[in-house]
Amino acid sequence: MEYFETIKCFDNGVFNLFYHEQRVAKTIGMNFNLQDYIYPPSNKLYRCKVIYDESGILDVNYFVYKKREIKSFKIVIDETIEYSKKRVNREELEKLFGKRELADEIIIVKNGIVTDTSIANIAIFDGSNWLTSKNCLLQGTTRARCLQEGFLIEKDITLQMLKDAKKIALMNAMIDFDVLEDYSFLL
Repeated sequence: MEYFETIKCFDNGVFNLFYHEQRVAKTIGMNFNLQDYIYPPSNKLYRCKVIYDESGILDVNYFVYKKREIKSFKIVIDETIEYSKKRVNREELEKLFGKRELADEIIIVKNGIVTDTSIANIAIFDGSNWLTSKNCLLQGTTRARCLQEGFLIEKDITLQMLKDAKKIALMNAMIDFDVLEDYSFLL
């Protein structure tokens, strides 16, 4: 099975390698110094995709990054989705993303609990604290960092909590912790 890491590269810097290396180790039980494999081609903002399997690093690619604008979410329920390791084969997620209708992105609900979007972990602000799902599909690197720093609290997030949230944020390696000011939900 092939896996991948999406790593932010900007101004010849490589971001959050510690958390990416931790996830690689958790995924395949091997430690890599990813810095040995990553050489951004210029000082632009790049999405670096490192593909690996149990035998080691297979490929490293760079893509100039342009952030997607996300303002609307389709709530999609799937009781069987499993994506605890960042697999190259994202067929399950792509199938769910195809159900977004007119929305920009999906929010996946499993067993009555908000999990993730197709590309990011999600957090809600309840008026006092930023909360992230205890039952996320994929433990993202930005999420891990925010939890370790004490900025986020893990909690089961229901649909009602999502609807009542004062703010929501998306987080992944490329957008970091991105608070959305203007968003809507389609049920």
